[in-house]
Amino acid sequence: MTNTSPHLTSVASVRPAFESELGSVTLVDASVLPILNRLSLKHVVLEPGAIREPQWNVNANQLGYCLAGTVLVSILGNADEFSSFIVGAGQMYHVESGAVYHIENIGDERAEFLLAVRSERPQHFSLHASFNAMTDAVLGNTYDLPASAFAAFDRSPAQQIVRRTGAADVPSTAGLPNAHLFDAEGQHAPLSYAYGSAQLARKQYWAALEDISMYSLRVKESGMREPHWHPITAEMGYVAKGHARMRILDPDNTLDEYLLSPGDVYFVPRAYPHHIEVIGEEDFHFLIFFDQPMPGDIGYRATASAFSREVLAASFAIPERELPQFPFTPIDPLIVGRVNPRDPV
Repeated sequence: MTNTSPHLTSVASVRPAFESELGSVTLVDASVLPILNRLSLKHVVLEPGAIREPQWNVNANQLGYCLAGTVLVSILGNADEFSSFIVGAGQMYHVESGAVYHIENIGDERAEFLLAVRSERPQHFSLHASFNAMTDAVLGNTYDLPASAFAAFDRSPAQQIVRRTGAADVPSTAGLPNAHLFDAEGQHAPLSYAYGSAQLARKQYWAALEDISMYSLRVKESGMREPHWHPITAEMGYVAKGHARMRILDPDNTLDEYLLSPGDVYFVPRAYPHHIEVIGEEDFHFLIFFDQPMPGDIGYRATASAFSREVLAASFAIPERELPQFPFTPIDPLIVGRVNPRDPV
């Protein structure tokens, strides 16, 4: 087995797009993982007092997941819709394409989060760069001020992360519920088994989502994500915890199998069969992003119930009497128990 795979990379192996003593931004896009399609991932670290400067995505909606820390997110959207809210570990936020937003570490510890973007080659503008594009006279006319009011502005290239001076300005309403905010890990898991669970950040539970979603998947040593495929949905996963093995079948019938560790990012194109299982004794936790608001799923277990035994026997080229006694399964369980020893690594 090799970890050299067209489906796999690691955040740790990618050179940050921006890095300073204030934090870093690491981008996994199609230039890093060419198989990506309609999804990419940013890993962002903000030290205490650091701000990811106001910016907006040009070509995609964005879904954020807070891995650690506490941040303030402010969003100015279409028709002057403004939102400002606090995001803690295990919570998520959604930003529409074109909406200007900022992220600010308001805690005493490092903040770390993932940003899934609905494009394999995301683009953005920064507020700093957009002001630099206009002359002092144009800016003055915009705000009914003399051009000299903007003479002190720094015209150097924008920094993605900047330092806050003074205490954070947190609005008194920032702790209220917000349509852009979703408490993923606070959700009672809609899918829960003795050997794993899945929290579901999809349109069924979060109305703001239009073309992206996320599953927070946990599987124990005693369980396995059953072999399956997503009919119209691509899958991009990030390993938050644990170690796992993944196997994918490509359309040319080549088989790709690799090991996954914390910080790894993988991508499965739509309708590719794949499965995931724990390696070792530690449970794994994956954050899995999809390019649809309601991911579809077809599993091997339900598929064996959908066709007659005559059809299955002919397909597998064995006598019907030698077919296993497949359990009748009208709805796939997502996670199944592991009743057999693991295959050797």
